[in-house]
Amino acid sequence: MATKTWNEKLLSAKSPKCETLAKPFAGIPAGARLFIASPKLIQTHIAHIPYGETQAITHMRATFAKAHDADATCPTSTSIFLRIVAEAALEDLAAGAQIDEITPFWRLISPQCPIAKKLSCGPEWIAQQRQLEHDIPRERSLSRE
Repeated sequence: MATKTWNEKLLSAKSPKCETLAKPFAGIPAGARLFIASPKLIQTHIAHIPYGETQAITHMRATFAKAHDADATCPTSTSIFLRIVAEAALEDLAAGAQIDEITPFWRLISPQCPIAKKLSCGPEWIAQQRQLEHDIPRERSLSRE
């Protein structure tokens, strides 16, 4: 069986859902409503983080939980889905997409985040993208394209 590309994983993922925990999980108590996001939902969330700004993954998880009337958002599946989104964006970049055409995952994944070490681009690339957005105003960035 052929291995799926990251983009195939992104497109074939299940829809978000809420579950009630039967037992404690990842510091979340039994009986809590746990929201399980999807790669597409995370991709959409990242796309709305403004140029030059960053956001903590914990903030995104809290936002999802509140929006879906849950007590928490699953940290494990969020990390997995976030990696799928980032690697799919890197696949697009490798295929010739411009940097402003891919999901700007570096606005959510910090270079210090454990996920950054697992990505094919590495933490240094994420730090570089953050620095570029900090140094180059959006208007100047667009005029160079």
